[in-house]
Amino acid sequence: MTTSDAVRELVLDQDGVRLAVDGETATVTLANPAKRNAQSPALWRTLAQAGRSLPGSVRVVVLRAEGKSFSAGLDRQAFTPEGFDGEPSFLDLARGSDAELDAAIAEYQDAFTWWRRRDLITVAAVQGHAIGAGFQLALACDLRVVARDVQFAMRETSLGLVPDLTGTHPLVSLVGYARALEICATGRFVHAEEAERTGLANLVVEPDELDAAVTDLTGALLAAPRDAVIETKALLQGAAGRSPSEQYVAERAAQARRLRDLAGIGD
Repeated sequence: MTTSDAVRELVLDQDGVRLAVDGETATVTLANPAKRNAQSPALWRTLAQAGRSLPGSVRVVVLRAEGKSFSAGLDRQAFTPEGFDGEPSFLDLARGSDAELDAAIAEYQDAFTWWRRRDLITVAAVQGHAIGAGFQLALACDLRVVARDVQFAMRETSLGLVPDLTGTHPLVSLVGYARALEICATGRFVHAEEAERTGLANLVVEPDELDAAVTDLTGALLAAPRDAVIETKALLQGAAGRSPSEQYVAERAAQARRLRDLAGIGD
């Protein structure tokens, strides 16, 4: 790739986040390895902006991180009285009204919700530590390919907090209530073997094979027609909230749309 090619593909580069687009694939990179990709409100706002900046042509989004760690979680500077430059500290937020505190957390969550959009498939490539907010960011994606050195942990309870960045729902969906409670309440590490066995990881590879494995998976995800993948993702996302008979109806309706589309028959 030439320098000019890289410039054309780079959509966003700020606050430790880069977004690059290559046709139907976008790559979001956590790019602050010196701080183990620790997270801050500025990073969350930029992640939300990355989701809004995706061209309509993008079908697959890969989330990756530079350095030895995917993300060490929340930057502890947020809990100091001074906080971050130009940002209220978490201590200041705690002194605000309930409505102000709720609005601030809701804004933070925006960085974690767009990864579940039905028109995208999102893949987290995770190596090393994925702690707290880092774990929740990996959980925000549809799929996770992890290096054998991965260490997931939900450490919020050790700080007297709860996981509030949208990670609790996918965690329970993947590993079940009892294991999710144990993981969150103890803050222990979940390593690669357990992640694969419990469904947290779709695939475990050696660290030097992570990029190649994600590239192969991305190619496979792009092989099927886009509309069929979107309809299938919608069916699967809604399955847990439907009875079997309701799911059968949803399947029939989705298939009817696909057949009419293939036949060139409009609604």
